[in-house]
Amino acid sequence: MTIVPVELGDRRYDVRIEAGALDRAAELLAPYVRDRLIVVTDETVAGAQLPRLHHPNIEAIILPPGEGTKNWAQLETLCDRLLALEVERGEHIIALGGGVIGDLTGFAAAIVKRGMGFVQIPTTLLAQVDSSVGGKTAINARAGKNLIGAFHQPSFVLIDPTVLDTLPPREVRAGYAEVVKYGLISELDFFAWCDAHGAALLAGDPEARAYAIAHSVRAKAKIVGEDERETADRRALLNLGHTFGHALEAETGFGPDLLHGEAVAAGMGLAFRFSAERGLCSVDEADRVIGHLKRMELPHDAISAGVNASGETLAAHMAHDKKKAGGRVPFILARGIGQAFVDKSAALEEVAAFLNGGQL
Repeated sequence: MTIVPVELGDRRYDVRIEAGALDRAAELLAPYVRDRLIVVTDETVAGAQLPRLHHPNIEAIILPPGEGTKNWAQLETLCDRLLALEVERGEHIIALGGGVIGDLTGFAAAIVKRGMGFVQIPTTLLAQVDSSVGGKTAINARAGKNLIGAFHQPSFVLIDPTVLDTLPPREVRAGYAEVVKYGLISELDFFAWCDAHGAALLAGDPEARAYAIAHSVRAKAKIVGEDERETADRRALLNLGHTFGHALEAETGFGPDLLHGEAVAAGMGLAFRFSAERGLCSVDEADRVIGHLKRMELPHDAISAGVNASGETLAAHMAHDKKKAGGRVPFILARGIGQAFVDKSAALEEVAAFLNGGQL
């Protein structure tokens, strides 16, 4: 069992990582619930994990699975369901699911009755190592991904690595993209660990999974503690691969053809290739990153992500990026593996030309 604190002053909370913790959820959630457990989940997770909560009074709100659920209609449905349950501001809502459920539930908790508490119980690798920690909540809009939301920190995060045993291999691979991202951002040694142990993690090795989750959560917690609302460049580094990746997701309509983690993997490959083209890092290092993504059976560019669109089309999606400032979209580029930085000099026309130059 590992406990990682997220240090945010009076909003400090713990991330508890423990195999089998879901079966003890009623006990571990006792400080956050009253006489009932209000759980938001999706149809897939409800069948696989909801029975493990073992609470005598569960009010379950079950939503459709998939990225398409992160929209206005489902947010309205969720808020109406919560109000029908006569939730009180002092109650906590439990988000049991992947990043979609966590983002949607967190946003609902931020706005229902002007702010309620919530607890994250992430059930995908991607959510466990990234989206469940840090308080970013949002829904998607026609203009792009995560454009409507709020910073709203959970009160507690409970991570049980055993839930990953029920995930399809594709979902685990998609989540792995957010694991290796920490090595690419600032930890060359962790990237080397991923290079050596990534295949074991994907194959289900419990020790590899436990180590990767704990290391990733510690890295995310440290960054969030330093730059909670992304007002400095520190937290922005976590967006490595996301500007390219969100454009790919938008082009596919945020559907099941391209999972978020797959888009991030493709985006990281493109970010390193773009960095090499601009002379920021060596071609060899970019090739090393892309080679690793290929070995993990993850996409590394637009074509391998199943997207065939012009650079101008993808750049148009990027123009709606929520981080845009002064007419420029910041990109997370790299001077090498473990040396990511925020670049605000790249024009979208330059990015479009790069994508049109054989990088699609």
